Amino acid sequence: MNEDYLFMQRALELAQYGAGKVSPNPMVGCVIVHEGKIIGEGWHQRYGGPHAEVHAVEAVADKEVLKESTVYVSLEPCSHTGKTPPCADLLIKHQIKRVVVCHTDPNELVAGKGIKKLQEAGIAVELGLLQKQGEWLNRRFNHYMTHKRPYVILKWAQTADGFVARSNFDSKWISSPLSRQRVHQWRSEEDAILVGSQTVLHDNPQLTTRDWPGKNPIRVVLDRSGVLHSDFQVFYAEAPTLYYTSSEEAHTKHACETPLLKKEGFIEQVLADLYQRKIQSVLVEGGSQMLQAFVSENCWNEARIFQSGTSFGEGLAAPVLRGKCVHQETISTDTLSVLINSR
Repeated sequence: MNEDYLFMQRALELAQYGAGKVSPNPMVGCVIVHEGKIIGEGWHQRYGGPHAEVHAVEAVADKEVLKESTVYVSLEPCSHTGKTPPCADLLIKHQIKRVVVCHTDPNELVAGKGIKKLQEAGIAVELGLLQKQGEWLNRRFNHYMTHKRPYVILKWAQTADGFVARSNFDSKWISSPLSRQRVHQWRSEEDAILVGSQTVLHDNPQLTTRDWPGKNPIRVVLDRSGVLHSDFQVFYAEAPTLYYTSSEEAHTKHACETPLLKKEGFIEQVLADLYQRKIQSVLVEGGSQMLQAFVSENCWNEARIFQSGTSFGEGLAAPVLRGKCVHQETISTDTLSVLINSR
């Protein structure tokens, strides 16, 4: 394999360490190579902190060799001043010989300007190496920037005969303990987790990452009619909660932030409000009705479905959706399928 591919793969691996820590910024990894050897590497570690290129340059002991080095970066170096100075300027300052970029930044503040800046400074730039892998890694950021709404991930567990819960709404336990732990990992990687009022009423979930190290996502509760009281665990203080309703009474009875929305186009309004709050991704863990609502309104990007060997015989049917399966694996006694919305 071409060594350029190997070094870009390493940059993409490093970028993944930023999962759940850098939003609303993208995940970025950077590798600096001199005479075929890695002399510095880094990744964007937290929102507001130094970018990947800064960490990689700082890791280089002899800065003079940067003039004869190649930088591999999983996203176009920024060209504007935000929380930190432009990374393109940093590479120009050190007179980097060559920069290999995975893909361009869809942020209109960058969007090719970083590459142009490097080229105008006389740096050789190559673009598009492992582009599909890079775009998949930052699919949340890319979607948020280009579509002006959060990236929506649906998640559910279903029985072998296609049910997500029994007729009495009891869903414990369809998936295995290892699968449930994976869900807690996912929660730590997304900005928000969303459920509807029926899930709160019947399951009283905490919606935290208690079985995985990492931050708790913002909890989003949809309750158009305002049936929920404040004693449910989703309103406890261990994580922030956004409670969306169309009920004037419910709008005033909860201590958490409670946006009041119209009943028509409720889900679209929720997603628009989350976008304004710079929430880049939402994991929807709601019951069958909530999940099906997102499917029916085509407000989803990705679905993660656990199928167990358990059968209920009857119950609440799993949502029906069309999508392209891009990944499948076995976790304990379950099969996990990941689908993307191809519509």
